[in-house]
Amino acid sequence: MKTLSRFAMLALVASLAACSVLESDKIDYKSAGKAPTLEVPPDLTQLSRENRYAVPGNAVSANAYQAGVANAPGVPTAVANLGDVRMERSGTQRWIVVNRSPEQLWDPIKDFWQESGFLLTTEQRNLGIMETDWAENRAKLPQDVIRGTLGKLVDAIYSTGELDRFRTRIERGANGSTEIFVSHRGMQEVYTNTRQDQTVWQPRPSDPELETEFLRRLMVKLGVSQEQSKLIAQASAPAQTARVSNVGGQPVVQINESFDRAWRRVGLALDRTGFTVEDRDRAAGVYFVRYVPPNPDKKEPGFFAKMFSGSGKTEAPLKFRILVKGQGETSTVSVQNDSGAAETSANAQRIVQVIADDLK
Repeated sequence: MKTLSRFAMLALVASLAACSVLESDKIDYKSAGKAPTLEVPPDLTQLSRENRYAVPGNAVSANAYQAGVANAPGVPTAVANLGDVRMERSGTQRWIVVNRSPEQLWDPIKDFWQESGFLLTTEQRNLGIMETDWAENRAKLPQDVIRGTLGKLVDAIYSTGELDRFRTRIERGANGSTEIFVSHRGMQEVYTNTRQDQTVWQPRPSDPELETEFLRRLMVKLGVSQEQSKLIAQASAPAQTARVSNVGGQPVVQINESFDRAWRRVGLALDRTGFTVEDRDRAAGVYFVRYVPPNPDKKEPGFFAKMFSGSGKTEAPLKFRILVKGQGETSTVSVQNDSGAAETSANAQRIVQVIADDLK
């Protein structure tokens, strides 16, 4: 809970701020290890697909990002290479492919997150998953006269009202290569009453540009220069390749891409939108996930909040299988129940819509 005196100080600081977050061009999570622990339900899902906020960082400012998109050729997927590292992109999703084994990359990736100021709360080598703790981007704080003068003394009462965490998924690819995916989840602190003396934490949209920036920085960690990584990160254009359909009475997502690419993109979509992926079987094309069904008696803002329980008491999670089937240059994504039978319920319809929205 924030105090009134704290809000008064923050209001004064904001009024004296001399530059915006975009002008600061910084990402600084170095204080992450000292941040208070944020308790969030394990199946918390992003509540919106809208990207209403700006992300700092030289490679991903709004103008630079739009310019890169506008000047890129209109192709479904673009690939940029440098040495044994390349970045691939489809739609708003990007990932890195490295010609090294997962065993060779695990420790460097772990070091990367720790050097970036994060604590790791999840390290599952058998699943190729590591996840950071919730952390605050201190670069979003105004760099004004008060903060510059009083320094760390004032830092103790400053807050952006936003927290971020990142999940890294490492998958073994073809010919000894490794595919690396980074997904972002965000929270924001909002008032709960008109007096503005009580707050709660609520999900905010995942940020593809912030994911790209950390992928770019990871490329630098793996041997790519700063200048080259920026060019690679701006080298490709989005494409709309997914749509919701109905096949034999079952809701599905149809993707205009081969199985390998569809598998990668669906996995990243599940990470982004907060599903709990318990296991995966690439050979069978199956992700084993947990899903929290909506609570009709609970009022939540936003479209996704009406579909997923976000805070407080939640319903027991249900287990589903997300099946990806490829045929040539197209793929179909469907939902199965825990036993592997086709699922046609309202939950299945919601799940395929969430996936399709992320893939667009």
